[in-house]
Amino acid sequence: MSTLEIKDLHVSIDTEQGTKEILKGVSLTIKTGQTHAIMGPNGSGKSTLASTIAGHPRYKVTSGSITLDGEDVLAMSVDERARAGVFLAMQYPVEVPGVSMTNFLRTAKTAIDGQAPALRTWTKDVKAAMAQLRIDADFAQRNVNEGFSGGEKKRVEILQLELFKPKFAILDETDSGLDVDALKVVSEGVNRAHAAGNMGTLLITHYTRILRYIKPDFVHVFVDGQVVEEGGPELADRLEEEGYDRYATGAGAATIAAATTGAAQA
Repeated sequence: MSTLEIKDLHVSIDTEQGTKEILKGVSLTIKTGQTHAIMGPNGSGKSTLASTIAGHPRYKVTSGSITLDGEDVLAMSVDERARAGVFLAMQYPVEVPGVSMTNFLRTAKTAIDGQAPALRTWTKDVKAAMAQLRIDADFAQRNVNEGFSGGEKKRVEILQLELFKPKFAILDETDSGLDVDALKVVSEGVNRAHAAGNMGTLLITHYTRILRYIKPDFVHVFVDGQVVEEGGPELADRLEEEGYDRYATGAGAATIAAATTGAAQA
């Protein structure tokens, strides 16, 4: 079992108005085999957390730590984090003109594993994963995400997830822009990856609809750069009914019950 641990994380960015603190003391522990959902309103810091774990240079860690099985993640370069088992499915996947999907996937897999996969087995695995995600076989020869629809880009993110087999997957609003059918296909891919590799999942979302297909073990509510409440799947159902307005008054910033916190860290 592997553990990704975030302790008292403070993160800032530089803006035209000066330095702005985004994360204000986030602590979270994820173990392989667990699925954690982070929910919260726009601008609460959810995507900042995802980008910080992955190593985006815009975000500056001013204090706190991120460790993977005791190793300092913050001391690792972006590629070192990927090789250590951290995967980020981006909210807005970028286009990479001039690089075919075929070349990208095999090159990335080789970099992560330290050796090239056997070509015959790899080709079979790629074709099978694409078929399950309902990605047309012709996409293998197209440039990465170039001209893809939003839903196609999200499916390609999950294709990478299934092929790269990380220890921890961070899914940054993977459900945004997906219709019902695409949401089911993407969710099934995440569930397959989770089951096949005993993967830990950090799922960032605004809405509960993806949680109908990817069942979380723990739900964490993010408001103003902090975790203000934690619970089980039932917390997501309550958020669906009540929304986030009650946290704006500060009511949600009360101390989290010790029993709930203990369960989330178990």
